[in-house]
Amino acid sequence: MTPSAPGGVNERVLAGETVRWEVQSPKDNRWYHVTNTPIFNADGTRSKQAMIMDITDRKNMEEELLNAKKLESVGLLAGGIAHDFNNLLAGILSNIELAKMQSVMEGGTYDRLNEAELAAYRAKDLTLQLLTFAKGGAPLKVTLALTDIIKESATLALRGRTVKAEYCLATDLWPVEADAGQLNQVISNMIINADQAMPGGGTISIGSENVVLGPADVPSLREGKYVIVSIKDHGIGILPEHLSRVFDPYFTTKQRGSGLGLATSYSIVKKHQGAITVDSEPGEGSRFRIYLPASENNVTRQQAGKSSELPKGQGRILVMDDDECIRETTRNILLVLGYEVELTSDGTEAIAAYREAREGGRPFDVVIMDLTVPGGMGGKETIGKLIEMDPAVKAIVASGYSNDPVLAEYGNYGFKAAVAKPYRLRDLGETVLRVVHSA
Repeated sequence: MTPSAPGGVNERVLAGETVRWEVQSPKDNRWYHVTNTPIFNADGTRSKQAMIMDITDRKNMEEELLNAKKLESVGLLAGGIAHDFNNLLAGILSNIELAKMQSVMEGGTYDRLNEAELAAYRAKDLTLQLLTFAKGGAPLKVTLALTDIIKESATLALRGRTVKAEYCLATDLWPVEADAGQLNQVISNMIINADQAMPGGGTISIGSENVVLGPADVPSLREGKYVIVSIKDHGIGILPEHLSRVFDPYFTTKQRGSGLGLATSYSIVKKHQGAITVDSEPGEGSRFRIYLPASENNVTRQQAGKSSELPKGQGRILVMDDDECIRETTRNILLVLGYEVELTSDGTEAIAAYREAREGGRPFDVVIMDLTVPGGMGGKETIGKLIEMDPAVKAIVASGYSNDPVLAEYGNYGFKAAVAKPYRLRDLGETVLRVVHSA
């Protein structure tokens, strides 16, 4: 009788042939490799020998490698679309902000522009969901106070939803060294996840606190001072067998959702030297805790409080960007802020314009350069040549996304500051003003 493979799968052994196959047992979900070999006896009779080997570990490793290749494909796709898509968003957002400035601060037109702006920033967040998986994308860290980021993220994530947020935030919360945009994405993902766990509505409890961890309190973290952001829902909860997989890419038990939200959040927090933990009971809800290392530095000045006054200044600004829409909207913003502006489309033009301005006795106070110029000289190459010409050049690097760590470590490349596109009018204005007055 032909040997039977685990799981009840039978395979016929051909005369004189060894047959091999792999099968997964429905009883324990383990994988087996089966070899069925005919044996010819001395008396002329024939029998069969079957060898069964457990290959579950190998199959799991193959699945992990397949997932890694999927993530690499997502990263290549994200990196490819990021430059153009973020340029489009930058043009939309900048024009909306300029239109808001020219509108009456109250009334239907201003409200519609405000809603359009919020929707465009939601589109930006969706792009960042993919960009996190692209190679590079190191956090652009500054010293931040988390409370405003928590409230802003929750407000946007729950806009138009039946679920409400309930806050219990520490008033003396320590600052953190972090990328504001990436943390906004993490908290938004967590709140959206909590909202989807309560399809009938309810309340999400959002808290924050300071904590000093010992060496074994959270195994993946070193001891020291941390800030915890906790997000608790009162929804369906997570089954015990799923708890260890909630941060795996593409793993989801929901009818809607890509399985990228929690994986993205996990990746971002790890890049910030933090951790995310989860506790859950089926039918009782889930609590996610985000641990971020506390900072001893003071909150970056522009994060400490926003003045209603626009950050206006004076000076001559050279803008280099390959996208015409970005060039024009950047010029319009800088004109509103009080600057003279000249535009170039790539590094070669920027170098020529900078040299001509110096020789003509009207040098530029600041250069703003796009990091990536397809088919041309981008900001990284251009800054080196500008420094050769003028070691005191003041340059700002701008990009929606880069495989290079230039945005996060701009000082190592000769830049004075970095701005991420799409940028807000006020953020660009404050950065330019700071660089103009820098030593």
